[in-house]
Formats: sequence, structure tokens, C-alpha cells
Amino acid sequence: MREILIVGGGYAGFYTAWGLERSLRPGEARITVVDPRPYMTYQPFLPEVTAGSVEARHAAVSLRRHLRKTRLIAGSVTEIRSAERAVTVRPVNGPDRELRYDILVVTAGAVTRTFPIPGLAEHAIGLKHVEEAVAIRDRLLTAFDQAASLPPGPERRKLLTVTFVGGGFSGVEGFGELLSLATAMLRAYPELSFDELSFHLVEARDRILPEVTGKPGAWVVRSLERRGARVHLNTQLTSAKDGHVVLSSGEEFDSELIVWTAGNASNPVVHNHTDLPVDERGLLVVRPDLRVGTGSDPLPGVWAAGDDAAVPDLASPVAGARTVPNAQHAVRQGRLLARNIRADLRGGRVRDYRHSSLGVVATLGLGRGIFQYKGVVIKGLPAWLMHRGYHVLAVPTWERKVRVLTVWLTAALFGRDLVSLASVQHPRDAFVTGSDPRRRDERPVSDPTTA
Repeated sequence: MREILIVGGGYAGFYTAWGLERSLRPGEARITVVDPRPYMTYQPFLPEVTAGSVEARHAAVSLRRHLRKTRLIAGSVTEIRSAERAVTVRPVNGPDRELRYDILVVTAGAVTRTFPIPGLAEHAIGLKHVEEAVAIRDRLLTAFDQAASLPPGPERRKLLTVTFVGGGFSGVEGFGELLSLATAMLRAYPELSFDELSFHLVEARDRILPEVTGKPGAWVVRSLERRGARVHLNTQLTSAKDGHVVLSSGEEFDSELIVWTAGNASNPVVHNHTDLPVDERGLLVVRPDLRVGTGSDPLPGVWAAGDDAAVPDLASPVAGARTVPNAQHAVRQGRLLARNIRADLRGGRVRDYRHSSLGVVATLGLGRGIFQYKGVVIKGLPAWLMHRGYHVLAVPTWERKVRVLTVWLTAALFGRDLVSLASVQHPRDAFVTGSDPRRRDERPVSDPTTA
């Protein structure tokens, strides 16, 4: 039996394995997926997770529930040796092990790109995983609780200050959703006023949302500023030490919550620990049919897709263009990968990847959004409804669609749920400190939940 090894269980990896399960004959091949997480994250829902519009569990699609014919290994691939048709896997528990394959699919995905900015690693949170989205929401809710018990002043002002760094889709959507949540929460906190909220979006370029054209992007900036936010264009974060934000423009302020969404970087395994061909950005060199290699020199039995693959964009009029790293492409590339691998196993014809954009749509908070398809631009509530409609159709499995729709309908009837569960990040605190509030700072240094 052929061994098909899939590195990464994100969009492209999940849809490749899912498609192969449903199309391969029994005994034709064994599929193995290696990923440290037991679920695929539906990342377009993460901004709504931060706002509580989508339950965290509903943005995660269980691999074991939906890939029932696939062998799943909880761990990370640390080295790929295509010359030996082998990879090194570091399990979540236990020693490293070697896995051999006949067919390799690399869909490891990108990682958050960071810079050596003072205080960034200690105080910022990313927005790439469900855990991060939950932590962002809980920190905002906890900050409101703490600010309501303080008199007006620097401490209260810091607690009510939120900073997002990065003006791409993830940053703008997360920023807009969190701003919408914070504004709605004021009704439950009569001690606080709208003027005390301070939301900052920092972008190094002269525009946000690079996937949309100039005028719609400028409209988004104006829309956010009308809602009380500050958008800093042509500005970089130079320091976040002790939560004190310093911008390249010279502006400084204290911020309790700092969210970093300033782009992606190639996966270190792909970039540094493989003998597969990579380009100048550290992405795998991929042919239009998703085989790794060049047109004249493909690597037999090696395929790649998703954020760590430089897939030629055949639908673009620009010569040498590559597909942008987004969910639209990753899902469709995963589906094509499954069909091409099946065809290759059976001696059939593989097909090139070609997908014309369906347009871009973004949420800017409850009831607000923007959609653009070529010259057609839709703003406000209609665009927001289009965003929700598209993504409830796009999230895999009917079970997830129904769960998400149920949460949306419940929220429409009863409003937002404003309960913070930040304490789950330190589940042993109540057990260790007991009921004496004077012991709240006595968490043992050896407690693993303090990390």
C-alpha cells in the first residue's frame, strides 16, 4: 500500500486528506497527517471569536471526527529529507521518530512574522490560532472589569487602550470586531464612557487592506475613525516595553492589549530544514499542477499547496504572479491536490490550478463590512451579511454550519455574551490559593499554568 504523508492539517492539508479519503479505493493508499493541533482552524472566524460572535470551538474543525480513515499523529515535522523519502517527526510526547513515505504533501502553512521590537514578545498576542482569539477577548473583558473599579487616571486609561499592529485582513477585521464589542460593552459599564476608549491601528504602509483598491480602503479608514478609532498609516511600532507603545511618528501611549497581525513568514521547517527547492522568500517552488519543482524538473511524489507554496497564478494577467496566501486559494488547492494525487496514482492526467478571485469581503464589526469584486463595491450592512453568508457556506461540514448559525441566531435574540473566562488560563489558582484573597499572588513558580 502506498504511504501518503501530509505535513500540516490546516486548510490545504485537511481538504487534501478529506478528498483522498472519499475518492481512494480501500487498500489503495494509507493517509497520514502530522500536525501538533487536533483540529483545523477556520481562520476567517477568528475576528468574530474575539468579539464573541462565534464560539471558539466552532472555529475549530476536529481532524479525528472528520478524517476517520486517516492516521493522525500529534506532533511537528522538524526535517524533510526528500532524497531519502523520509521526515523526522517530533511528537507532542515522546522521542523523535522517522516516517517514510511514497507521496509527500507539504501544507505546513505559514507562521506569524515578528521583528526584534523591544517588549513585543513579552506583551503582544497574535491572531492566527483559536487560543489567541479567545485570549484577546478575555483580556478585553477583564480590562473592562478592572477599569470599572478604578478612578479616572493613567491606570484606567491604559486598561481601555487597545493597539493592533498590521492593516491586512486579519488585523482590520479583528480590530473592527473588537471595537464593535468594546462599544457595545459600555452599556453594561455605566462607570465608563466612550471617550475613555482608545483604539489604535498601526500600519507601516500608506493604506490598509491591500487586496482592495484605494478608494474602498480609504473608506474603511474613515469608517473606523468615525467610530472613534485612530488609524496610523506610514507608521511602525518601535517599542512595546512594559506595555508602553512607542510609534515611529513619535506618539507614545500605554496599552493593556497589543495584538500583532503584521504579516506571515514562511514555515521554518520549509525554509531551513528541508532539501526541497525554495525561492527567495523561503516558499516551496511549485508547478501549476502543485507538484514541487520546476516545469522541466519536478520532484517525483512531492506536492505542496497553501501558504508555504509559491503556486503560479494562472488567472493573473501579470507574468510570474503567485497566488496570494488566503483561505480561498488554500481550500481549492487542497481539493485539487486530492484529485491530482488520485489521478497520478492511477496513471491519469493531472490538472493545473487556476482560480479567478471571487472578490474580497471583510467584516468591520457587527453590522458593518465591505465587499469588492473588480469595480463593484458594497459597503455597510449588505456587505456584512454577504460576509456571514459566504463563510457559513465555506466552513467545512454541515455540523459546523448549523452550530455557527445557531450561535448567530441566539446572539440576535439575546445580545452578546459578556462573560470573561480569562481564569481558565490559570486553572489551578483557586485550588492553590484557596479563598484568601491575600494569597492571590502566591502562585507557585513551578506551576506549569503560569507559562
